[in-house]
Amino acid sequence: MTKKQKSLEETLWQSCDKLRGTVEPSEYKHVVLALIFLKFASDKFEQRRNELINEGKEKYLEIKEFYSMKNIFFLDEVSRWNYIIKNAKQNDIALKIDTALHTIEKNNPSLKGALPDNYFSRLNLDKTKLASLLDTINQIDTLKDKEQDIIGRVYEYFLGKFALKESSGKGKGEFYTPKTIVKLIAELIEPYKGIIYDPCCGTGGMFVQSMKFIESHRGNKKEVSIYGQENTPTTYKLAKMNLAIRGISANLGVKPADTFYDDQHKDLKADFIMANPPFNLKDWRGEKELLDDPRWAGYSVPPKSNANYAWILNMVSKLSQNGVAGFILANGALSGGGDEYKIRKKLIENDLVEAIIIIPRNTFYTTDISVTLWILNRNKKQRSLEINGKFKKYRDRRGEVLFIDLRTWGEEYEKKYKKLTDSQIAKVANIYHSWQQEDYKTTYQDIPELCKSVDFKELKENDFSLVPSKYIEFIDRDSGIDFDKQMQIVQKEMSELLKDEKKSQDELIKAFEAIGYKI
Repeated sequence: MTKKQKSLEETLWQSCDKLRGTVEPSEYKHVVLALIFLKFASDKFEQRRNELINEGKEKYLEIKEFYSMKNIFFLDEVSRWNYIIKNAKQNDIALKIDTALHTIEKNNPSLKGALPDNYFSRLNLDKTKLASLLDTINQIDTLKDKEQDIIGRVYEYFLGKFALKESSGKGKGEFYTPKTIVKLIAELIEPYKGIIYDPCCGTGGMFVQSMKFIESHRGNKKEVSIYGQENTPTTYKLAKMNLAIRGISANLGVKPADTFYDDQHKDLKADFIMANPPFNLKDWRGEKELLDDPRWAGYSVPPKSNANYAWILNMVSKLSQNGVAGFILANGALSGGGDEYKIRKKLIENDLVEAIIIIPRNTFYTTDISVTLWILNRNKKQRSLEINGKFKKYRDRRGEVLFIDLRTWGEEYEKKYKKLTDSQIAKVANIYHSWQQEDYKTTYQDIPELCKSVDFKELKENDFSLVPSKYIEFIDRDSGIDFDKQMQIVQKEMSELLKDEKKSQDELIKAFEAIGYKI
């Protein structure tokens, strides 16, 4: 019987647990992520170093430019992972780790302000426990899964472990977006060329997966510009770290800041928006604040009680004339009254809503709720468009919304989590893109319990609800059943069951009486 391999997160958690009593649990993620960064940077450095050796360019091994040309950090000897591991049991290992981080940041401007400063020395870690943690991280192949956003995923795992009430934590409704969901968004909105924006970018996972999408479709990463914003200083630093280590150039604003109160990209017009805003964020503004914000122009002011529609309108205000947005929201945003109803109605009337897709439950680490993927599109008119060297002929889709329900989709992994498979993602993308095209009548069809194209009249009849189950046909598998007859059969079976039970009880009583016991 083969032993089940532990997940990366489980391994790290068990190792971090060894730090118990030396480090506050809330610090575990910072310790781990800093070390993973060092390992990741070093693995990429060594990979490039081996390339140079294989190319017969040994004389260039210590020349920085031969690494930076491939968007890889050149690491001085004191910053390399093998140097850290070699000295793991030394009394000054904490100082050596701090020196490694400081040296990397000093030599690489894109990391300015991103790495912890003198962090390990200040923690006063038990050197034996730190050596044990280093040994565990040494066993991780950070380059094994090229699509994995390892920093984002580990960060989210630790947030979930402690249900932290930080401004970036689970208590505020923020969740790391699984790579399969980001991959689905990318396959739908196809961010090949132009400006990509994320108003709540977290650790930068959306951007990481966007670049993976472009690479997998043989696009040109140089034709994409990235803009993001993040409120929490720690997460802002992680995003800079996460993107810099992958050679992804991004403008995350001059500082960590609240998107609503201190918009770092006020005049930005994005071709693509990808986001996973905090779910159902309460008290996001004061009662009398942000009432005249230009981002709500033409709409009702988003209610103070829930920021869902504030995020939507922020993104709408950032879309270019042909811009497309794909973002995740809790299902509650699909219906409801008050100002949310007024905004939703106006979004539909303004023909911005293109698709609503229900995602399976248990796709996020720290919440099991079912969520919705929204696609907004500024231009649903008929047009031809070149995408990555191919021409697509879009039909006029004004007055229509596509609904897709994926609640029964996905495959289980790591015991309780679900993810969409590559083939499922491809199928959803095919449904969506077929529906968009001029020849859709031959390539697209409504499928019961999966998808339906709905016109404005039907949306209006349903009071502008965006709940897919109101539109997608449900197959009545109970019709044709004679319920009276079925009930008679059930009653007969129950009667026979009770008779058998009574008979067994009588026989048991007789048996006890036969040996002298009275019941």
